[in-house]
Amino acid sequence: MDDIAPNDMTLDELRLALAPLIPAHAVFDGWSDEALAMAAAEIGVPAPRARLAFPGGAPDMIDGWFDAIDRAMARAFPLEKIERMKIRQRIRDLVMYRLEIATPHKEALRRALAILAQPQNVALALRLNWRAVDRMWRIAGDTATDFNHYSKRTILLGVYVSTVLVYLDDDSDDLAETRAFLDRRIDNVMQIEKAKASWRRGRERVPSLSRFLGRLRYPAV
Repeated sequence: MDDIAPNDMTLDELRLALAPLIPAHAVFDGWSDEALAMAAAEIGVPAPRARLAFPGGAPDMIDGWFDAIDRAMARAFPLEKIERMKIRQRIRDLVMYRLEIATPHKEALRRALAILAQPQNVALALRLNWRAVDRMWRIAGDTATDFNHYSKRTILLGVYVSTVLVYLDDDSDDLAETRAFLDRRIDNVMQIEKAKASWRRGRERVPSLSRFLGRLRYPAV
C-alpha cells in the first residue's frame, strides 16, 4: 500500500493504514473521533472519510489496532525464524512481542480494554482474544484440527489474558515482572501437560478389567 496515495485507497486499505496510527492519539484523547481525525491528518485523509473505515466507532478502531498487532507479529516471526525455536520459546516470544509492541501506547491499551469490558462489547472482546491466540498458534506452526486445536487455544487464552493484566501494572525495567510471570505460567502449563501425558501412558499399561473378567469366565484352553 506504500505506493497508493491515501485518498486513492479503498476503505479496507485505509483501515489498515490508519489502525496502527490511532493508539498514539488515543493515549490522550481516548478511542474517539478526535483521535481518528488526528491519525487521518498524519496521512492526509479527511476525517469524514476516515470515519467510514471504522463505522463501528471505538470498538471498530480497537479491532483494527489489534489486527495490526497480529499482522506485525506475523511479519516479525517468519517461518525460517520460528523453525529455529522450540515450541515453548515460540509461544513465549509471541506473547511478549504483542506486549512490547503495545508498550508505547500502554494507556491506549488500558482504555481499549476498559471499552471492551463494557457489557455490549464482551462478545467482541472474546472474539479478539481468541483471534489473537489462534494466530499465535498458527504462527508457531500448529496445524491441529481435532480437540487439541481448541484445547491449545483455550490454555493459551488463559495464559495470555492473565499476563496482560500483570503487564498493565508492570513498571519494572524491560517488563521483567511480566516476563517472570509469563515464564511461571508456561512452566505450570508444561507440568500439567507432562502429567496428562504420563497419566495417559499409565492408563495404557493398566490391565483391562473387562478383559480380565472375561478370561475368568472363559479361561483359555
